[in-house]
Amino acid sequence: MNLIPLPAFQDNYLWLLHDGQRALVVDPGDAEPVRKFLTERGLQLEAILVTHHHPDHIGGVDALRDATGARVFGPARERIPEPLQRLAEGDRIEVLGLAFEVLEVPGHTAGHIAYFCKDVDGAPLLFCGDTLFSGGCGRLFEGTPAQMLDSLGKLAALPGHTRVCCTHEYTLSNLKFATAVEPGNMRLDHYRQQCEQRRSRGEPTLPSTIAVERDINPFLRTGVAAVAQAAHDHDGADVADPVAVFATLRHWKNGFR
Repeated sequence: MNLIPLPAFQDNYLWLLHDGQRALVVDPGDAEPVRKFLTERGLQLEAILVTHHHPDHIGGVDALRDATGARVFGPARERIPEPLQRLAEGDRIEVLGLAFEVLEVPGHTAGHIAYFCKDVDGAPLLFCGDTLFSGGCGRLFEGTPAQMLDSLGKLAALPGHTRVCCTHEYTLSNLKFATAVEPGNMRLDHYRQQCEQRRSRGEPTLPSTIAVERDINPFLRTGVAAVAQAAHDHDGADVADPVAVFATLRHWKNGFR
């Protein structure tokens, strides 16, 4: 299988997975980069996977469905244009011969879902939309801090070698914030240097892995003493309350420059 991050807009990635003949695409906010790639490689689009309803994730769905006849899968409780197969926690779909498990991960939006496959060429694969970013997480447009923390905990519990395919190139700005929260984290410092080198070469920083995110992402580390203390020092968060720590971190990040 070939895993391709197609750049779109200013910083989106439209993830495309193909076997040389058939393809699936995740969150195609823009149809044109997908059409171009499919045509150049002679690929047939079989499926479109949607994680949530924001326009930069669904803007190209209708055009691609109409042009290719691809099946569309999306969240059960969000406004995604019909026709599509609506999915909820525990549902399973098979695409390109791969079995994807659906995880409900509300927070960024109320009905956000993610797609997890246990084995794609020997390693698990996660399409997580705007819930988990490398070094960060999505803003809370519709959900609560408790919901998002629970969703992130669900993703953090996945196998460490799971490849994390999130949909924005926010990594360097996220790592700048993560370093402000946890300046003594040497793994974070090493990862930040790696990502800076990738971007200097014009390469994506993604996919990350769950193991990396557990080590460097402050939003997955609310129970770590140094992270909780940073939240307390910033805005008085109760270090014994992971939800309060998370809420403080998210509010802090919203205004961080």
